[in-house]
Amino acid sequence: MGNIVSISLPSDPIFDCSCWGSLIQPPKYIRRLKKNLEALDHSFRELTALKADVLRKVEVAELQRSMKRLNQVQLWIEKVEKIENEVAEVKHGRVQEIQKLCCGAYCSKNYLSSYKYGKNVYKKLAEVDDLKNKGIFAEVAEETFPATLVRERPMEPTVGMEFVFYKVWSQLEDEQVGIIGLYGMGGVGKTTLLTQINNKLLHVDFDLVIWIVVSKDHNVETVQDKIGDKIGFSSNSWKQKQQSDKAEHICRLLSKKKFALLFDDIWEPIEITKLGVPIPNPHNKSKIIFTTRSEDVCGQMDAHKKIKVECLAWDKAWNLFQEKVGRETLGFHPDIQRLAQTVAKECGGLPLALITVGRAMACKKTTQEWNHAIHILKKSAHEFSGMEDKVFRLLKFSYDNLADEKVRSCFLYCALYPEDFFIFKDDLVYLWMCEAMLDEYGSVEEAKNKCYDIIGTLVAACLLEVNVDMVKMHDMIRDMALWLARDCSKENDSFLVHTSAQAAPDVKKWKTATRVSLVDNHIESIVETPKSTQLLTLLIQGSYISRSPLNMIVDGFFDYMHKLRVLDLSRNEKLTQLPSGVSNLIALQHLNLSRTGIRELSIELKALVRLKYLNLEYTNQLNFVPPELISNFHMLKVLKLFGCSSSDRILFGGERALIEEIEGLKHLEVFTLCIRSSYCFKKLFSYNIIVTSTQYLHLSDGKNYSSVLDISSLADMKHLRGLHIDEYPNLEELEIYWAGQDPNDPRNAMMRNQSRFCGLEYVDVCRCPNLKDLTWLVFASNLRILEVRDCSGMEKIIDLERFGRMAGAVKEQNAFAKLTDLHLDSLPRLRSIYGNALPFLHLNQILVYECPALKKLPLNSTSAERCNLIIRGQKEWWNGLEWEDEVSRSVFLPYFMLEFGEVLRTDFKETDLGQFSDHLLFFSARRKYILYKDL
Repeated sequence: MGNIVSISLPSDPIFDCSCWGSLIQPPKYIRRLKKNLEALDHSFRELTALKADVLRKVEVAELQRSMKRLNQVQLWIEKVEKIENEVAEVKHGRVQEIQKLCCGAYCSKNYLSSYKYGKNVYKKLAEVDDLKNKGIFAEVAEETFPATLVRERPMEPTVGMEFVFYKVWSQLEDEQVGIIGLYGMGGVGKTTLLTQINNKLLHVDFDLVIWIVVSKDHNVETVQDKIGDKIGFSSNSWKQKQQSDKAEHICRLLSKKKFALLFDDIWEPIEITKLGVPIPNPHNKSKIIFTTRSEDVCGQMDAHKKIKVECLAWDKAWNLFQEKVGRETLGFHPDIQRLAQTVAKECGGLPLALITVGRAMACKKTTQEWNHAIHILKKSAHEFSGMEDKVFRLLKFSYDNLADEKVRSCFLYCALYPEDFFIFKDDLVYLWMCEAMLDEYGSVEEAKNKCYDIIGTLVAACLLEVNVDMVKMHDMIRDMALWLARDCSKENDSFLVHTSAQAAPDVKKWKTATRVSLVDNHIESIVETPKSTQLLTLLIQGSYISRSPLNMIVDGFFDYMHKLRVLDLSRNEKLTQLPSGVSNLIALQHLNLSRTGIRELSIELKALVRLKYLNLEYTNQLNFVPPELISNFHMLKVLKLFGCSSSDRILFGGERALIEEIEGLKHLEVFTLCIRSSYCFKKLFSYNIIVTSTQYLHLSDGKNYSSVLDISSLADMKHLRGLHIDEYPNLEELEIYWAGQDPNDPRNAMMRNQSRFCGLEYVDVCRCPNLKDLTWLVFASNLRILEVRDCSGMEKIIDLERFGRMAGAVKEQNAFAKLTDLHLDSLPRLRSIYGNALPFLHLNQILVYECPALKKLPLNSTSAERCNLIIRGQKEWWNGLEWEDEVSRSVFLPYFMLEFGEVLRTDFKETDLGQFSDHLLFFSARRKYILYKDL
């Protein structure tokens, strides 16, 4: 039949059907697996070594030659990094796959698995070999950027910022100024200004200009990465480096360049050296410019120059507003232009508000719409279109960034006062002290230090504006604060602010309020009793502009105010008595009755046993204080009687003089008073607590005829800050004399007391026609403000000739070293202020009016080196001044301002002072007295 071949197959399970596949198809991936793995190991080691060589060349080029790696090199490095991970995965399954091999590594127990693995090994081997071949680069890096690299930033046309721009630019041109801080409130245009600077740098020889927006929660590494992106360090490997390594890279590159680094919107100080940025200096000529809302940040950033970006002046603000509203709308109705000016003024010169409101009004073409806008902006600005989202929320960032809740509460407290209202710092001290905001501070001085620290924090954050001894809120900041108090405040801190009101608000609105403000009121009477059981603060100050009409508060008005801490009824000159029921104010700590028509203090006030502050200044009608009333205020720390016309009789009259009650107040720290007789003046110094606590003293002797006034006793009053000497018709000399000295040799007496009058800061002398000089002032080393008015016989302010041979020693005392303001008015015989020129390190203003004989000022060309001086006076007087040389005259010519003299002589009242800017707030040539209590 034919040969029959019999084949016997082994039954061993390891010889399964997969082996048949290997017999049919040559298994090169399986058969060469071990050799391919060995080849992959060898080739991969060469690739990693090559990568290390390339990276080293790249880093050398980047760090030492300020170059940037080529894109093809970066791509190759990224591919190598990718295949490193893939090869690692292949090696991970190596042992398992080799164990599957059989028949002398010719076959596999799992053919499909081994086949796929072997094929992957072969593929990776080919890829590694390919990368090795492509990793040979003639150049690995190129120049990072052109010789000059400044990217222009888009911006809208600016209005009104020309002056501040050139101010900044002049500092950029100063080689000694390397770091410039631009600070100001939110929305004032700091970023716009920085953008202008950036674009101007297009035409300046900087190698590199870097713009960095700093987020509020920045850290060093995120800022380093932003800088790295701008200078070519953008690879993942660079970003993964340690902070110190990044700093080294940045430093090596920037140290070889003239750079300008622009930081926008810094909230917290950045440590420049930790970033790796070289500090600008005259050698490298680099610059750092940054914007911030905090002046404090400028200091912590070691800014060589701090420049505040202010709100726009009215003419610039009006131009910006017109631009945003448009000519078509402004010309649509003849009254719109006038109404538009009122709307624009509500924005307070803040560019962001002007732009927001202007754009919102661009389509409003009826007078009714404009009148409605005025109403909304005055009463509840947050309801105006875009104001809350675009303005208030931006400003709120500054509020949120305040250190703690106490500072925030103090900030909101300032919003209780009207627009453009100047608040005296010392008034805030006493208010916050009695509001339990400064409870942890035992003494008035400690509370004052903390209060000034808080005020400084708010001023530095551009949330308050400072003017010498006063602060005020910008209109938009105040509107934002009221919005916060209304919508974001705690349930137990509700504000009801009804300033400049013609009538008291509905008593229903008082029910939940904790703080009510009717400051600058025009209210004639308050006839309803509010059930204000939670009320802590009640301010019913009269108007500063005109005599307040308030003449009556209904009896029982205070019946529900058991928690009230602060009551201010000041400046209500027609209010002659307090309502009955004042005894209900058992928690009251602060009572201000100054400038009221109060005729007598009610015996009900005895119930106010927690009172710490009582102000009776300028209560010209007050003629009776019940016995033992003042002594009942055991906790009283502040008592003010300055300008009280009946103070002599009240203090020293009666069976038990009031001054004896005051002497028993063990906690009294601040006392002000008016003395109108020589007898009372001498008796005053027998009361120790009066001597140690008196801060402001008014001396007047119009009914007597003393030719000499011995003020020696004042010299040792260390806390005496202000002295007002008024109406001494026959006074010829202010004498300094004390026991143990020869009264006939005033020179020796003066010389031995160079440390006296150490607390005296303010002196006002007026209506003393026979007084010839104020030579004793050379020893008032801390004098800041001096005003001399209506003294027709005054010949010299300081008469050095009175010291004879010791005049040289007196000159060495550097008189007026701390003087900031000098006001001379109606002194027809005045010939000299001081015998020679003085440095005047802090002098801000010299005001001279109707002093025709004064031909020389104590100034020379060096006097203005370290002061920001303004000289105000009449043109004829200025032209007649004699100078040490022409250089001195030319130095001070830019400081002279003529127009102030015209403004000063207008017939405004002393009660208008709070509405005037600069030093008009303190002084008026026509007012009858200086308001020392306000200083």
